[in-house]
Amino acid sequence: MSMEAGKHALPAVAGAQATQFGLINLLKAGAAQLIVLHHLALYGPMADHARPLMPELFDWLAGDARIAVQIFLVIGGFLAAKSLAPDGVARLSNPLGTIWRRYAKLAPPFVVATLLAAGASAIASMWMTHDSISGAPSVSQLAAHVLLLHSVLGYESLSAGAWYVAIDFQLYAGSVLLLWLCRRLSDGDDRPWRAPVVVMVALVSSLFYFNRDAEWDVWAPYFFGSYGLGMLAWWAGDSARRPRAVVLLFLMMAVPALAALTLDFRSRIAVAVSVACVLMLVGRVRVRSGAGWSVVNWLGKISYSVFLVHFPACLVVNAAFTRFVPAQAEWQLIGTVLAWAASLTAGAAFFGWVEAPLGGLVGVRGRGQPVRSFDGLARKDVVTR
Repeated sequence: MSMEAGKHALPAVAGAQATQFGLINLLKAGAAQLIVLHHLALYGPMADHARPLMPELFDWLAGDARIAVQIFLVIGGFLAAKSLAPDGVARLSNPLGTIWRRYAKLAPPFVVATLLAAGASAIASMWMTHDSISGAPSVSQLAAHVLLLHSVLGYESLSAGAWYVAIDFQLYAGSVLLLWLCRRLSDGDDRPWRAPVVVMVALVSSLFYFNRDAEWDVWAPYFFGSYGLGMLAWWAGDSARRPRAVVLLFLMMAVPALAALTLDFRSRIAVAVSVACVLMLVGRVRVRSGAGWSVVNWLGKISYSVFLVHFPACLVVNAAFTRFVPAQAEWQLIGTVLAWAASLTAGAAFFGWVEAPLGGLVGVRGRGQPVRSFDGLARKDVVTR
C-alpha cells in the first residue's frame, strides 16, 4: 500500500536508539498482518479445510479484514504531504524527476517479486489445481506489470496486491502534479492554504463521485478520498499552525468525509476518516525503540517486502499441504499458521537481499532527495477495496 511510512528515524540520542513515528509503524505492522491473513483466508484450500474450526474468524478475515488497506492509503497520503509540502506550501520544481524517483523505488523490487510469484505458480501447479494459481505469463503481461499498468490494461495480476503498487504510484504521481500545479498557479505567492484547498477539492470529487463507482477502481481518483484525508491530516497536525488554522483544516478533512458517509455510507471511508483523525492528533509522536517497539518498527520496516512476497510464499505452502498433508482441519490450520510465518520470513529475507540494496541504489541516484516508502497491501483479482 515504499511507503516512507514509518521509516523515518531521527539522529540517535546519546545512549538511546533513534526515535521513530511509533503510531505509524504500529498501524502499518497491524494492518500488514491483517492483509496477509486476509489473503490466507481468501485464497487456497488450507483455509477452506480449516474454516470449520473457527468459521466466524475465517469469514471475517476473508471479508472485512480487507478494509485494513485503508490504513495504508491514509498513511500514504500523510507521508506524501510530509515529503512534498510539509508546511502546506508546494515548492516542487521538477515533478517528473520526483515521480521517476518514486517509480524507481517501487518498481524494481515489485518486478523481482512478480517473477517470484510466477515461479511460485509454476511450482504450485504441480501439486494442486486451484483458481489462485496464475497461468504462465505472456511477455505483454509482464511488460504491463513492469510499467505498473496491468490493471489499467486489463491483465490478470500475477500476485495478490499487485493492484495496490500501481494505485500507490498513481496516487503519489497525481499528488505531485496537483502540488506542482499549485506552485505554477501561485505565481510566487506561496500561501500555506493553497495546497490544502486543492487537495480538498480533489478529495470531495473522489468521495462524492469516483469512489461510488466501481468502474473507477483501477484509477487513483477512486482512492484519493482516503489518500487526501491523510494529506490533510498531516497539515492539520502541524503544531506550528495557529489554533484557528488547525480547526479549519480539521473541518476541511472531516466535513466532506462525514457528508459523503451520510449520502452513501461506506465502511472503508469510515475507517479512513477515523485513521486520519488519529494521525492528525498523534501521528507525529515519536518513540524510542525499546524491546516492544523494536518488533513494531521491524514489522513496519519490512511491510512492503512482506506485501510483495507473501502471496508466493502462501501459495507454495498451500500447494505443499494440499499435496502432502491430510485434509483434516487441524493439520490445515497448522499449515495456515506456517504460511503466515513463511510470509514474514520471506519478507524479512526479501527486504535484506532485494528491497534494501535496490533502495540504496535509488537513494544514490536520487541525490539524497526523499523517497517515500510504500504503504499498502491487498488482493489478487478479487475486489477488496
